[in-house]
Amino acid sequence: MTAPNPLTHFDAQGQAHMVDVGDKASTKRIAVAAGRIEMLPATLALIESGTAKKGDVLGIARIAGIQAAKKTSDLIPLCHPLPLTHVAIEFEIHRSENGGAAGVACKVTAETVGQTGVEMEALTAVQVALLTIYDMCKAVDRGMTINGVKLLEKQGGKSGHWVAG
Repeated sequence: MTAPNPLTHFDAQGQAHMVDVGDKASTKRIAVAAGRIEMLPATLALIESGTAKKGDVLGIARIAGIQAAKKTSDLIPLCHPLPLTHVAIEFEIHRSENGGAAGVACKVTAETVGQTGVEMEALTAVQVALLTIYDMCKAVDRGMTINGVKLLEKQGGKSGHWVAG
């Protein structure tokens, strides 16, 4: 049985290639991705107070995420370089409650008008923003974990609107 949606980054001989999007219509494309970094409550307190040794953790993580979205095609070999029209990064603090982990949730919305989607840009921005938080706080908490990184929604293009279930 043939898979209903064959992998598009391989040709008939199984060789990797960049997908030809030249004949696709330019449409507004939006992708939303999210993830979380969990840490000790004391580490989160440092982030919230702005007293982390390296400075404004969330401000720097936001800039790193935006920069990562812009550089996605340099990191992921078969991604097309895209002219991003907007990248928004939101952080939400989660304090430890009832023994649960403390952490920071990150949500990224990436937008373009083009012939291919911005899912990879949104996902890359989330990962790099969370990695930046790790980097800035690792001196006090090497046990931080990044998890739950996923695409939440995409809009535009031939496949239309998709929302994670």
